[in-house]
Amino acid sequence: MTRHFSAVADISPSTLYAIARLRLMVFVVEQDAAYPDLDGRDIEPGAELAWAVDDETAAVTATLRVLDDGDAMRIGRVATDAAYRGRGIAGDLMAWAVARCEERRPGVPIDLDAQEHLSAWYGRFGFVVSGPAFAEDGIPHVPMRRS
Repeated sequence: MTRHFSAVADISPSTLYAIARLRLMVFVVEQDAAYPDLDGRDIEPGAELAWAVDDETAAVTATLRVLDDGDAMRIGRVATDAAYRGRGIAGDLMAWAVARCEERRPGVPIDLDAQEHLSAWYGRFGFVVSGPAFAEDGIPHVPMRRS
């Protein structure tokens, strides 16, 4: 697997399409959550997408995004292709994203909104629940922060 980090403007159209398609397949199709994935945040100043590519097939296997919320960094849109789950790819990308946030804004907290059943997984990266649970598109979530 090869990992990449880039602003949207620097991603080739075919790769950007593959990232958007993966997010659509995971969040909209698989999780049955019709929501506006293209929310404008991917093109904000300082926003970066991260993705992993299978070196043999050139398929985008996992993705996430890093945003600068001003008072905190934010990781979101963490998605892995169903055929590649359980191989540690998303974990590798998460560790890389945390390091990237700390490199860009040392000492600034990192926030994310986790699907509730994945809160322990995010806990492996130092995130703790930081507020009450809420539903997003019918899926239970919890806000989490890494200080």
